[in-house]
Amino acid sequence: MAAANSANSANSANSANSANSANSAESTDEGVRGVLVVDDDPTVSEVVAGYLDRAGFAVRLAGDGPAALRAAGEQRPDLVVLDLMLPGMDGLEVCRRLRAREAGTPPVPVIMLTARGDEDDRILGLEVGADDYVTKPFSPRELVLRVQSVLRRVAATPAAAPGVGPRLAAAGLTLDPAGRRAAKDGTELALTLREFDLLAYFLRHPGEVCDRERLMREVWGWDFGDLSTVTVHVRRLRGKIEDDPASPRLIQTVWGAGYRFDAQPSPTVVAGRA
Repeated sequence: MAAANSANSANSANSANSANSANSAESTDEGVRGVLVVDDDPTVSEVVAGYLDRAGFAVRLAGDGPAALRAAGEQRPDLVVLDLMLPGMDGLEVCRRLRAREAGTPPVPVIMLTARGDEDDRILGLEVGADDYVTKPFSPRELVLRVQSVLRRVAATPAAAPGVGPRLAAAGLTLDPAGRRAAKDGTELALTLREFDLLAYFLRHPGEVCDRERLMREVWGWDFGDLSTVTVHVRRLRGKIEDDPASPRLIQTVWGAGYRFDAQPSPTVVAGRA
């Protein structure tokens, strides 16, 4: 009976893959966004695929890292939902390889799924190029909203995109919203989609205290969600723009209130001997 159930599950997954691949191929011409869902748990994959399908996305499934890379190579998805804890090649390595393929082309947005609550895993996911993460267990409906939010941001017109506008400069940082390029003291910064938009928001609102709810609403476009997402992204951004991320001078924490970007930070005082 177990073997039969296993076979039925495999057949069901294969059928879903075939059907979803066909739907994706057919719908691409109609402008429907394609999402690649990568998870080794068929129950999670099928539930997520069902919600995304009902939301109007063309969904393909992959059960492991190599299958995900093959699927992405055969047909570029508009977004990847990627489980961190895959057997063999984990989600971090899959994300690294996806990013390595994309040199010179716009990156495919990646939302990482993780069953771990450890912040280090979230930071690792962002470090290798994930645009966002969702911690298991999660609401499939919330995941769909996150997918829609990320894709809206990627596809936003120049007039509507929060990262588009005149060039910005402060404290040795320069940011070109139209070209999606940022630099510190002339050296280009490798920023993810969210890091770029977060930095653009701070540069446009110097000296203002921004709480995490405001940042999540204005930068992420969400009215609800895990506020630690903001915390992790601020930490990652500090690691790329601060001289000493452990003692940040540009993005200051205002305890109990939020964060403040100091466009003209106070000089670092180095204690000397009397």
